[in-house]
Amino acid sequence: MQVRDLMSSEVATVRRNDRLQIADDVMNLGRIRHTPVLDDESDEVVGILSQRDLFRGALARALGYGQHAQQKVLGMLFVKDVMTCDPITVAPDLSIVEAARIMLDRKIGCLPVVDGGHLIGILTESDFLRLALRA
Repeated sequence: MQVRDLMSSEVATVRRNDRLQIADDVMNLGRIRHTPVLDDESDEVVGILSQRDLFRGALARALGYGQHAQQKVLGMLFVKDVMTCDPITVAPDLSIVEAARIMLDRKIGCLPVVDGGHLIGILTESDFLRLALRA
């Protein structure tokens, strides 16, 4: 089985110059934990934004401030300020065994799937859980 057989092809993305508030809204509405970050001009994958990154960006919440303060912080910061840069990407024809090995070795929760320089999908831990349920 290859990555293309397991990946999700509908991928919510954000841009590196989007405000964190937009990214937070996209991730909450889609109930997703990871989203690829695209370059504003080239559409290349330049980063990954995770819920953990958003939590770091919304440090006001951890400091005990209210929801209003958290929203204010998210509105002031950009995705590029907190994203993980230079993400590991994979090709759609990579075996899922190798993809799983990469995710475990690197301790990452997702792999953007790129073909010809363009994002075509994302492989996440949830995709592997769905596979296990089918077995």
